[in-house]
Amino acid sequence: MNRSHRRSLRRRIVWPAVAAALVAAASSAWAVAASPSASASGVPGHPAVSPKKAKPPARPIIDINSASRQQLKTLPGIGDAEADRIIAGRPYLSKADLVSSKAIPAGTYLSIKRAIVAKQTKQAPKPSGKG
Repeated sequence: MNRSHRRSLRRRIVWPAVAAALVAAASSAWAVAASPSASASGVPGHPAVSPKKAKPPARPIIDINSASRQQLKTLPGIGDAEADRIIAGRPYLSKADLVSSKAIPAGTYLSIKRAIVAKQTKQAPKPSGKG
């Protein structure tokens, strides 16, 4: 075999095989990196580590039947006038009564409904005056 025949054979057989092996290795590495079980370091079999999202600080739940004007004003969309209407309309059987009694608009209620509660106060029974 002469030298030119060996080069020709190398170009036709060896280099395509090398290129195919490189493509296969690259595609399998991409599949491992894209799999949900791959970690950030790319080690297969280890669970992926996702960054934790910081939770916003928990807002205290406000009882609309007993909260002060200042406490009510801490709610988004509640100003002086709304706080006064809430206080004037007490007691509320449910927090949805804020909208039905027109103390606040429905949009404001939707933004604060997870931050409020309407607790019922237990009243002592009135003396009957008998006996």
